Amino acid sequence: MTEDQSKILERLLDLTRNLSTMVDLETYLQSILSAATELTDSETASLMEFDEATQEFRFKQVPWFHREALNSATVPVDKSAAGWIFLHVKPLIINDVQNDPRYYRKIDELANFTTHSLMGVPLIFHGRPLGVLEVFNKAGGVHYNGEDVAVVESLASLATMAMQNDALENTALSSQNEARDLDRLKNEFIAITSHELRTPLGLILGHSTFLRELVGNDYQEQVEAIIRNATRLKEIIENLSRVDNYQTGGASLRARKISVNRIVEDVAASFRDMAAQKGVSLKVKAERGQQDLIVNADGSKVAIVLSNLVKNALTFTNKGGQVTIRAGLDSGFVKVVVEDSGVGIPPQDLPHVFERFYQVESHLTRRHGGMGLGLSVAKAMIEMHGGRIWAASVEGKGSTFTFLLPLELKNGGTAPLKPFTE
Repeated sequence: MTEDQSKILERLLDLTRNLSTMVDLETYLQSILSAATELTDSETASLMEFDEATQEFRFKQVPWFHREALNSATVPVDKSAAGWIFLHVKPLIINDVQNDPRYYRKIDELANFTTHSLMGVPLIFHGRPLGVLEVFNKAGGVHYNGEDVAVVESLASLATMAMQNDALENTALSSQNEARDLDRLKNEFIAITSHELRTPLGLILGHSTFLRELVGNDYQEQVEAIIRNATRLKEIIENLSRVDNYQTGGASLRARKISVNRIVEDVAASFRDMAAQKGVSLKVKAERGQQDLIVNADGSKVAIVLSNLVKNALTFTNKGGQVTIRAGLDSGFVKVVVEDSGVGIPPQDLPHVFERFYQVESHLTRRHGGMGLGLSVAKAMIEMHGGRIWAASVEGKGSTFTFLLPLELKNGGTAPLKPFTE
C-alpha cells in the first residue's frame, strides 16, 4: 500500500467512526467536502440534494466562501452534469467543461468561480439517487481518474448515511412531539367530557330512580332500561377519569390498613346477582388457617381493581362456566387471583389487554360491549400502590388475572415467606 493510499484509508476510517457520534449534520457534511477536496487534490467541492417538490437540485453543503452566493441557487436536472449523474445513477468525469454542453455555467457566475474540470458521483440510498457529490478543478490540470471516483463514491456513501440518519432522527422527534400533542388533547377532551357529563347524568339517574317508584308495572321495564344504561355510562365516565387522573398525576392514595379478605368477600357478594343471571358459578377460595391479609392501601381503589377483574371475568364466561377469586400470601406480598373458564384471550392480544381503549377481538366486543377501560384502570391503581398486575390465558379455556400488593402485617413487621398455593 502506497503512502497516498494509506492516507486515504485513514481519512475514510476516521470519517466512518465519526458517523456514529455525529451531533451536527452540517459539520459532518463539511468534513466530507474537505476530505473530497483534499483526497482528490481538487480546488473545491459541493453536495447537492434533489428537491422532489421543485424537481431541481439545491445545494446541501458548499464551502463557506460560496455559501452566501449559492444559498438559494438551484440547478436543473435536464441541463447539468449533476442531472446526468442523477438520471444515469453513475459517476461522471468531465476534464474540459468548456467543451461539454452538460455543464451548467450559471453557478460559476453566481459564485464568481471558473470551473475547468469536474468529477461527480450520485448519492444512492436503497438503489434510489438522492443527490450528487462533485469535486472541481483537479490541481495542475491533471485529469480525474478511477481512483478519484472510488474515493468520492466512498465519501458519498458516508454523506448519504449521515443525511438519512438525520432525517430519521428528525422524523422520530416530530412523531414524539405529535404524540405528546395528541395525548395532551386526548387528556383534555377526557377531562372536559367527563366533567360536563357528570351533572346531567346525575340528574337522569336521580329522576329515573324517583320515577321508578311512581310508574306502574306497564313502564317498569323502560325505566329500568334508563337506569341500567345511565349507570353503565356513569361507570365509563368514572373509568375515564380514573385513568386520566393517574396519567396526569392527579390521582392520590388514601392509604390505611385494610383487610383484603373483607374486600374479596364484599366484591364477590356484589357480583352474585350478575353471576346468577348469567348462570356462572362465582366462588371465593381461601387457604385453610389463612390469617387475615392486611395491607397498607387505599381500600376503595383495591375494590375497584378487583371489581373490574371480576366483572371482566363474568362478562367473558359463558353459562355453566366458573369464576374463582383467591387471595393469599406470596413472599412479602398479598396475591389476589381472578380465574375464569371463559372464552380466553388470543395470544396476539394478551400483551395489550391493559392498554387504554384496547379491545380484544372485535366480534367479542360487539357481543359484550365495553370501551376497554376496566383493565387499564386496574393496572393504573395497582401500580399506584407499588404493586404489579399481569394476565395469562389459553384461548377457548379461560383467563387468569393476578395482582400483587406489598404486605404490611398488623404488628408492622415483615411478611412471612409463605408460598401462595395456586
